[in-house]
Amino acid sequence: MQPYQLSLSQAAAAIRSRELSPVELTDSVLERVDAVEGRINAFACVTPDLARKAAAEAEQQIVEGSHLGPLHGLPLGVKDLYETAGVPTTSSSQVRASFVPDTDAEMVSRLLSAGMVMIGKTHTHEFAYGATTPTTRNPWDLSRVPGGSSGGSGAAVAAGECLVGLGSDTGGSIRIPAAVCGTVGLKPTYGRISRRGVASLSWSLDHVGPLTRDVVDCAHVLSATAGYDRVDPATVDVPVPDYAAELMAARDRGVQGLRVGVPSNFYFDHVQPEVEASVRDAIGLLERLGATLVEVTIPYAEQIRAVSWGMLGPEAASYHQRTLRESPELYTEEVRVALEAGELVLATDYINATRVRSLMQQAWREMFDRIDVLAAPAVPVVAPPADQELVTWADGFTERPTDCLVRLSTPANITGLPALSVPCGPVDGLPVGLQLVGRPFAESTVLGVGAAVEAATDWVGRLAPL
Repeated sequence: MQPYQLSLSQAAAAIRSRELSPVELTDSVLERVDAVEGRINAFACVTPDLARKAAAEAEQQIVEGSHLGPLHGLPLGVKDLYETAGVPTTSSSQVRASFVPDTDAEMVSRLLSAGMVMIGKTHTHEFAYGATTPTTRNPWDLSRVPGGSSGGSGAAVAAGECLVGLGSDTGGSIRIPAAVCGTVGLKPTYGRISRRGVASLSWSLDHVGPLTRDVVDCAHVLSATAGYDRVDPATVDVPVPDYAAELMAARDRGVQGLRVGVPSNFYFDHVQPEVEASVRDAIGLLERLGATLVEVTIPYAEQIRAVSWGMLGPEAASYHQRTLRESPELYTEEVRVALEAGELVLATDYINATRVRSLMQQAWREMFDRIDVLAAPAVPVVAPPADQELVTWADGFTERPTDCLVRLSTPANITGLPALSVPCGPVDGLPVGLQLVGRPFAESTVLGVGAAVEAATDWVGRLAPL
């Protein structure tokens, strides 16, 4: 096994025991980038000199007895939406082609302080406004999309180009690429991780979080990045547990007696039959492991799409209002049209969307009185072909690939609840994601259920066979 093939936890153990050095690991990952990047184009830019310098510093610190923890010396891919000091942050757009920040985004700062080594900046769908990431290809099938908007991070982690990828999630942009690229992806509770220094798509729906090889890796990254930040008014000042330790305890307990909600509506509507079968098999596995399945009805299902776009559209248009007027030609046509449409939403419609959102949040809280976690598909289909313009269902219903991919992930953004995508078996060689949604700040619960699936199968942690 080459060092780039190791999971975060495996690499950390090897570094801690001095069997592997951060320099050797970084060189292996950079060699992997050289070998496959020409085919998948996951990175907006690669920073090998900075990476090797940081790896050498990490190695020296460890030799001197200053080991910072499980992330020390491990390679990181940063979504190009995150500001990085001295490194271009373009949001995969010509609008910011020359933008080089002076400081790091808070989440980046925390991970670099934990000793991680930045390999480069991963592509996003332009300004995160889409779910296909047209610049990048899926390493499981180069004719297909990697999902989005964190498609570069999903592809990079799945291809072995980094051990951790950072993403953002406004309508599913961590969970979608995790699902279609076969990685683990966590959208934490709204306010759990600071978004300072990350370009906004929709401030009231934006979340940030990690994409990793497996569930315990995700727990380590969450422990290092969660917490209050007074500069981000959305963050909440609640204690940050040791998620990795809690995950180990959850593994010992298992899921015996845990109440798993299985939706009777919405989440299995217009879903590829093979995807539904894979997800239901995973839910059945949880039942065999001792969980109790509870059928639930998703409240306000008919209003989910309207609330999501009724909030996201005008908030995105507001964020881009000045540059859209000054330099509209620098945006791709797809994103420019979406931003212009957002300006047409009436203030009364936006206010009504936020009011219905409050009703939805209350109704979901009541639903979670009966369950501990909700289990459902992360996306309705396997990764669509890159040239597919419409997804057509058996009853004649059609939708754009982006609309299809975000359809099942938006409820967790509207409610702000933590949601995890974990691989649950391939369909024709392509990954499928099981989505687990929990109560506010119950990341340990969703990670624990994800870990149970991981331990009982060999679906999680596979690299794409490029």
